[in-house]
Amino acid sequence: MPKRIWGLGLLAAVYLLIAYVVPRPASIEPAGWRLFALFGATVVGMIFQPISGGALVLIAIILSSLVGGLTIQQALAGYSDPTAWLVLAAFFISRSLLNTGLARRIALYFVRLFGKTSLGVSYALCCSDLVLATIIPSNGARSGGVILPIVRGVAELYGSKPGPTAPMIGSYLMTSVYQGICITSAMFLTGQASNALAAQMAAKIAGFEIDWFAWFRAGLLPGAASLLLVPFLISRIYKPTIQHTPEAANFARRQLAEMGKLSTSEWILCVVFAGVCIGWSTTGLHRLDVAVPALLGAAALLVTGVLTWDDVRKEDAAWDMLIWYGGLINLAKALNATGIPTLFAKTVGASLAGLDWLPLLIVSLLVYFFAHYAFASITAHMLAMFPAFIAVLIAQGTPAGLASFGFAMFTSLSAGLTNYGTTPSPMFFAQGYVEMKDWWRIGFVCALVNLLIWTTVGFLWWKFLGIW
Repeated sequence: MPKRIWGLGLLAAVYLLIAYVVPRPASIEPAGWRLFALFGATVVGMIFQPISGGALVLIAIILSSLVGGLTIQQALAGYSDPTAWLVLAAFFISRSLLNTGLARRIALYFVRLFGKTSLGVSYALCCSDLVLATIIPSNGARSGGVILPIVRGVAELYGSKPGPTAPMIGSYLMTSVYQGICITSAMFLTGQASNALAAQMAAKIAGFEIDWFAWFRAGLLPGAASLLLVPFLISRIYKPTIQHTPEAANFARRQLAEMGKLSTSEWILCVVFAGVCIGWSTTGLHRLDVAVPALLGAAALLVTGVLTWDDVRKEDAAWDMLIWYGGLINLAKALNATGIPTLFAKTVGASLAGLDWLPLLIVSLLVYFFAHYAFASITAHMLAMFPAFIAVLIAQGTPAGLASFGFAMFTSLSAGLTNYGTTPSPMFFAQGYVEMKDWWRIGFVCALVNLLIWTTVGFLWWKFLGIW
């Protein structure tokens, strides 16, 4: 209770400080400035979380209709945004993947194919997460429900447990697979929940539209390069004592045999999964919003009984996401309409007038990336810094696509720096296989490698695709 009281008191102080102490620019209306103060307090709240993020955003939405110049209809408009429903439907489909066992079957299949060495096990689990990231928008759900139990199972298969035996193979798998999850989270619009928020902000601030297929194309080559190099690099600097793991492949083979053949539910899910992905990748032909294939897929699973309404009701993470994400969409839109982001961009841009856009972009990306040491949430990081950086860079002549994809994807990559950078990090770290100094050391080295890959291979690939 004291933490909640002090935390809420801090948020109230942030609001009052911005709204009534910080000088308001003459071009900004009082209501718009109060909305900015409310948004600032919400961002601080997402960082410190005196109460849950969903509750915090809901309160901010209510208050925006009292102090921010919005009607209650305008304040609630974000909950009708198709992107919020796209992510919600993806959560429901992902629940079917977990419930039917298909997600675990996919992971075990990769381990059976490639799991004869410790490096192969790492690649297998990273590839599993890669496949699941195309449809499961929660890296926490993928990790906690599918990937992490297999990592722990393989480690214990070789007697590698927290403590003296951790370096045998468990320490390596925990670090390399987690770093792979950060990469796959950056590769897809559905890689993690707030990617869709980045796409929304890119459209509103930079006028650059991003759909599922555009994100997939952009992330494909640099993501593949990172997934190939990072687990190998970790195997050199954090070398497991067990290199050959034939029992891992045998373990996966036995587990798959116990699961038996694909059930009817799994076959239906495979068809729906393929149909949704095809629908997302062909939006240029049918012109439907990307939310439509996802909602149709969820509806098909409900009709066939693969997904039940009880499953839908109990998907707490999905409804929590709808509250905070739908609310933040609307707060961001309303804030953009006040003219504050534009004014900020012009002011900062004037102070950097002598700097060309490319060195400005590189410096900004580095500052943005390593600022994640101060954040325990990808969403909070994105909300606090993404809009301002994008606005400044666009004003200085940076191509909209390059800036939008750069900051959107680097947010997920930066989560690899610490043991609290995103939801899966405390899950993996809490297993007790890796000391904090090693986790941070490996995270920093992998960060440098990812930065090098995505600013070279990535930028050149995006140039080839015509993104900039």
